[in-house]
Amino acid sequence: MLRAAALVLAVLAFLAAGCGSDDEAAPDSPGSSAACETVEAPAPGDDGGQTAPDERLDPATTYTLGFETSCGTFVVTLDLDSAPATAASLVQLARQGFYDDTIFHRIVPGFVIQGGDPTQSGGGGPGYSTVDAPKAGARYVKGVVAMAKTAAEPPGTSSSQFFVVTGDDIGLPPEYAIVGTVTEGLDVVERIGALGDPATERPTQPVVVEAVTVDESG
Repeated sequence: MLRAAALVLAVLAFLAAGCGSDDEAAPDSPGSSAACETVEAPAPGDDGGQTAPDERLDPATTYTLGFETSCGTFVVTLDLDSAPATAASLVQLARQGFYDDTIFHRIVPGFVIQGGDPTQSGGGGPGYSTVDAPKAGARYVKGVVAMAKTAAEPPGTSSSQFFVVTGDDIGLPPEYAIVGTVTEGLDVVERIGALGDPATERPTQPVVVEAVTVDESG
């Protein structure tokens, strides 16, 4: 299950293809790494072992995920209309601490940042998948959060690996479940997005997801 390679390379093969001090400081520009901490990547975690949620989330409630990273915090508001099964899965995984001490294992400047794999290999996940087929007109624009899948899997298949779009419109076909949008901290996402090697699509410095918190309102 090679999710990292299949997310984009099969679709956009033509795309050619650090951190500051331990003290946080305000970034000089949206792409600056000035507010990142210098950290070591955590040890890889276990693959699988999780169980898919039995129930969907309350459609009358707004759910947000707060991603606390070594480059700052960004907030994702989940889209329960587009991806109800995936949203329920992400909330359950976040509450179980599944994303804590994971990394962004794939960073393509001007394209996406990708995380959610406890093994750091690009092939790991929770041990189950959900399906929320995106609408025909789905667009992957800056700040959109969608789910990675292999080329062989049906449209909208999701496990735990997600990507955040950092390009204005990256032109992907509507095959990846759109689970939400970054509603706070887009500058943090852009800061992370600057820390990738276009040739290898690997981070130039470790960027760690320290914790993911769930908030409910409404």
